[in-house]
Amino acid sequence: MPDPRNERERGAALLTVLLLVAVMAVVASTALERVALATRMTGNGGAIDQARAYADAGMDMARLRIGDLTAANPAKITLAGGWLGAPQSVAVPGGVAIARVTDGGNCFNLNSVVSGESEAALKVRPIGVTQFQALLELLGVDARQAQGAANGLADWIDSDSVPQPGGAEDETYAQYARPYRTANRMMVDPSELRAVAGVTPAIYDLVKPWICALPVTDLSPININTLLPDQAPLFAMLLPGQLSVAQARQLLAQRPADGYGSTVQFWALPSLAGLSPATEVAEQVKLKTGFFGVTVSVEVGATQMMEQALIDARESPARLVRRSWGAGA
Repeated sequence: MPDPRNERERGAALLTVLLLVAVMAVVASTALERVALATRMTGNGGAIDQARAYADAGMDMARLRIGDLTAANPAKITLAGGWLGAPQSVAVPGGVAIARVTDGGNCFNLNSVVSGESEAALKVRPIGVTQFQALLELLGVDARQAQGAANGLADWIDSDSVPQPGGAEDETYAQYARPYRTANRMMVDPSELRAVAGVTPAIYDLVKPWICALPVTDLSPININTLLPDQAPLFAMLLPGQLSVAQARQLLAQRPADGYGSTVQFWALPSLAGLSPATEVAEQVKLKTGFFGVTVSVEVGATQMMEQALIDARESPARLVRRSWGAGA
């Protein structure tokens, strides 16, 4: 024990006390900071959970509205009512939720480059590959690059290990710096296209707004009653070499306000005279929408949440196929 009469020992004791006080202050400060961080994280987690609950509720409302829309006119779905892309705002405690509904079938279905129901028996569908190649070329991609990307997509999804001309199977991906294998299954999300050989970042960014991954291998179900003039490449791709984007855009701009009543009426249009679509292409044109896209953005205080979903409305009631969440409004 230090002798209080020794000045040197008294100084050492004081220094020791000051060091202990400093250490305790640092520990206390760190503990308080962590408590404050934990409190904020708990609060943020609660706010995010609340926002997600509001988004789910908005999604259910949109699904019910889609059911009403398809039931109102079983024969066809048009742009009547201004539902396509129109923001629908719903006030929620402390914020707002905004839902938008789009035609989820007016896109190129990436899974249409194959046919078959079982993942063990997915075979390349040449007409689907041709349509994807045509879409890429219509968007400005070089013909050779477009062919490679289209064949690479087919090889990525089909069940066999035999590459298409210009395509790629496992042996190609095995040579990458970070090797991987083909999926040999249907795509679930369009972002998977980035992994396909021949699809450069530039090509993906260009084609991203035009593609989707429907849970079927059907050829892209284009609803001629809801396809917008700005989406003309999606119709022109059905007849590569026969119909230009400009012609397709003009055709869509001249569509009757109440849409077409039958596909026979549509293909009999004078502006389509002389064209010879294959039977499966003619049947690819629809009057109804089977899949809808829904986006719900929620803003509650400083918390923002966005939910995106694909709704299957081919049967009643409409059902949720898949959804994803992200930040931002």
